[in-house]
Amino acid sequence: MSTNNQPLWQPSKDRVAKARLSAFVKTCDRPCDYDYHALWRWSCENPEIFWDKLWDFAGVMGEKGDTVLENSPHMMDAQFFPKGKLNYAENLLRKTGQETAIIFRNEMGEEKMLSWDDLRAQVACAQGYLLEKGVEKGDRVAAFMPNCPETLIMALAASSIGAVFSSASPDFGVQGVLDRFGQIEPKILLGTNGYYYGGKSFSCIEKMNEIVANLPSLEGVILYDFIPAPEDKITFEHETWNGVLKAYEGHTLSFISLPFNHPLFIMFSSGTTGVPKCIVHGAGGTLLQHLKEWILQCDINEGDPVFYFTTCGWMMWNWLISALAVGAPLLLYDGSPAYPDMNVLWDYTSRHNCVLFGTSAKYIDAIKGRNIHPARDFDLSALKILTSTGSPLMHESFDYIYSDIKSDLHVASIYGGTDIISASFGIGNPWSPVWRGELQGPALATPVNVFDDDGKSVEEGAGAGELVCTDAIPSMPIGFWNDKDNAKYKHAYFERYENIWHHGDWVEKTKNHGLIVHGRSDATLNPGGVRIGTAEIYRQVEQVESVEESIAVGQNWQGDVRVILFVKMKEGVVLDNAIRKDIRDKVKKGASPRHVPAKIIQVQDIPRTKSGKIVEIAVRHTIHGRAVQNTEALANPEALDHYKDLAELSA
Repeated sequence: MSTNNQPLWQPSKDRVAKARLSAFVKTCDRPCDYDYHALWRWSCENPEIFWDKLWDFAGVMGEKGDTVLENSPHMMDAQFFPKGKLNYAENLLRKTGQETAIIFRNEMGEEKMLSWDDLRAQVACAQGYLLEKGVEKGDRVAAFMPNCPETLIMALAASSIGAVFSSASPDFGVQGVLDRFGQIEPKILLGTNGYYYGGKSFSCIEKMNEIVANLPSLEGVILYDFIPAPEDKITFEHETWNGVLKAYEGHTLSFISLPFNHPLFIMFSSGTTGVPKCIVHGAGGTLLQHLKEWILQCDINEGDPVFYFTTCGWMMWNWLISALAVGAPLLLYDGSPAYPDMNVLWDYTSRHNCVLFGTSAKYIDAIKGRNIHPARDFDLSALKILTSTGSPLMHESFDYIYSDIKSDLHVASIYGGTDIISASFGIGNPWSPVWRGELQGPALATPVNVFDDDGKSVEEGAGAGELVCTDAIPSMPIGFWNDKDNAKYKHAYFERYENIWHHGDWVEKTKNHGLIVHGRSDATLNPGGVRIGTAEIYRQVEQVESVEESIAVGQNWQGDVRVILFVKMKEGVVLDNAIRKDIRDKVKKGASPRHVPAKIIQVQDIPRTKSGKIVEIAVRHTIHGRAVQNTEALANPEALDHYKDLAELSA
C-alpha cells in the first residue's frame, strides 16, 4: 500500500528506457529526462510539433499536408491537418500475412481466430456488398451486434469507402436502438439473430423485426447467426453474413483517400436525460488520438495481444479496435464476465498471453469481493498493463490488483469519454509511478485543468473543481448529427466557460501531478452549499463488508440538500442500525462529517447504463417525482421502481 511518499509501483529503469515513449521523445528535438509532467507541459505548449512528430513516429498512412493546426478564435472550430488525407481502415489493415489478428471467444467457450489476411479478405467481401448496395461517402452503416469479429469487419468495410459507422449492442431494447439509429438514418444494417449472457441464449429476431420495420432508410439488411437459429419468424428481407462472404469472395479491397476530418463514427450520449445526442467523430482525429494512447501512453508494440471487456455500445469498443493500427492482435469476448464463473476472462487472456487487460472499475471491485486470485491461479507473465475505466477505481481496488493480480504491473485508471472517443483526459504513462487512488495524469498534448466556479485554476492538492480542456485536441467531435449552426455542440461543452471545453466532471489535481475523479459535477452533492463528490462516499462504503454496492444522491429538503445513500446488501444481509452506524462512522472518519448521509436506505438493485455506470441523476429525478426521459438507455430500468414513493424520504 502506498503512503504519502511511497508509490504502489515504479517502472524499472530498463522498462522506462525501452518504452516507446522514450523512443518518441528522441524524435522531438528535446532532451529525454523521463519527466512525464514536463513533457506533458511541452506537448500542450507545442501541439503542432507534437502531432506532426506523432504522425511520423506512428507511421500513419496518408498525406499530412503542410498545416498541422489551423487555429480559430473559437476552440470548437479548430482544424487539425486541414489539408491532410487518409483512410482509417487502411491504417488498421496495414499488416498482412498469416499471423493472428483477432481471437474471439463467446460465452460458450468457443474460440475462433482470424489472420491478418483472413481479416482483409472478409473486409473486402463486406466492402463489395456495400458498394453493390450503392453505399457512398457519408452514408451511414449501422450494426446491432455482439462484440465479435463481424462487427469490426463491417466497421472497417464502411470506413474503407467513406461511410459512417455506428453500433449498438443486442441487449438494447427496440426503442433504445430506434432512438439512436432513427436519428442517423442508416442505409445498411448488420444485425444479430441473438446473443448469449449468463449461460442463456436470447433471440433478437423480434427486436430485429421491429427495428427494420421502423427504419425506412434501410436499403439492405444482413443477419448474422450468432446463436443457433431461434424459432421466431423473420419478417424482413435480408441476406446472411455467410451469404455475403460467399457472394463477394475475391472482391479486391480498396481504400478511398478522405479528408482528415471526414466523419468516421457516430457515437451516442447515454441518453438518460433525453434522446441520445449523436456525436460525430472524424477519422483522422480518432486514429491519431488512439495511436497516441496505444503507443505512447500504454506502450503497446506490434504483436502485443490486447483485451478490453466491452460491448459494441460503449466507446471502449471503438478504442479497442484501433489497436489494429499498431499491429496488435485483438482479444474479443462477448458474454457475461461471470459465466461460468468470475475466472473466465483471466482464463481467456492468460491462454493468449495478453499484454494489456482492460476492464471497468466495477469488475475489479466485483472480483475483489468474491476472492478471485488471478495471480495464484493463472500465468500472467505476459501481462504488462491493466487499464480500468467507466468509474473511478477505488483506493482499495488498487491494493487488490497489486496483491492478487500482479505486483509488477502498470495500473492505469483511465478517463475520457464518448465525447472525445478516447481516454486522454486522464490516462497512464510508462514513465511515472502509480499512486494509490490516482490517475497518473492527462495524456500528452491534452491541456487539462481544473477550474473553480469563477474560472480560475485550482492548484494541485487544493481541492476539487470542474474538469476543463483549455485548447483543442484532434478527437473533439467534428459536430453533432443534424445540429444546425453547432448549437447543441456549443451548449454541451462551451457555455460554462468562454471558449474552453467544460466536461462536466468534478475532479481534483494531486501533488503527484495526478488526478482524482469525484464524479459528475451535475451529480455532486451540496449539503450546506458545499460541493462534495459521490466517489468520496463510495470509497468509504465499499469498506463495509456486508454492502455489495451503493449510490448516493442529493434530496432537496427544507431549503437545503441532504445526502441520501441507497445500499444494495450482499445476499442474505438485511440493513440494520448497526450497519448504518458502521457506514456513517466510516464516511465521517474517511471523508468528512459533511459526507455523512442523512438517510441510509436498502434497495434491491441499483440502476446503471449499458456500459455499467451507475446513474445518480436518474435516481435523483425519481426520488423527486420527476420522469426519467429515456429508460431505454439503462441496462436495468426496472431498478428505478425501487426508488419511487419511499416513505423514508418524507421525514
